Amino acid sequence: MKTPAFLLALKEKHPFLYDLASDVVFSLVVVAVIGTALFAYSGTWPPIVSVIGDSMYPNMHDGDLVLLQGLTRGEVQTYAASNGTDYIRYAEPGDVIIYRPMGDTGIKPVIHRAMYWVNESEPMWPGGPPAPAAGYITLGDNNGGRLDQQTNICPWQPVRKEWIIGIARHNVPYLGYIRSLMPF
Repeated sequence: MKTPAFLLALKEKHPFLYDLASDVVFSLVVVAVIGTALFAYSGTWPPIVSVIGDSMYPNMHDGDLVLLQGLTRGEVQTYAASNGTDYIRYAEPGDVIIYRPMGDTGIKPVIHRAMYWVNESEPMWPGGPPAPAAGYITLGDNNGGRLDQQTNICPWQPVRKEWIIGIARHNVPYLGYIRSLMPF
């Protein structure tokens, strides 16, 4: 492919600007390729999230970067269904899901383990209130056994499938600190 004349003129008259523009374009292409590959793998956007806080300690740490996989790419395996099997994620049975409490997009997503599924009108925990809808009962690994539905995280509401952003599949320590600085 022949280089356009205006680029040759720019390279000749302003080599610094030409090199700078080339570097910027190359960087944007690399970022686009990586973003496309992450989306192709995950099937959800955003394909990565940061762990904020210690509710999943010691299995996930504040500042971990987590690669997700959308529900179109896999089913959630609950703690209850996985307990006693060899299905272990982040050192315990069952999947860790990332969801928006109450479906509110203005709230930071929560990263907690899916403990079990309840159908509408079933008790959300032994002796607990009936579920107003079907969904997952969730728990942080470091929350002392208090379910999200028993706290202000997701009060009295099971996590509905449409609130789930994805399932945690891989994490990279410390890179989440960089991700948490980005506005998107």
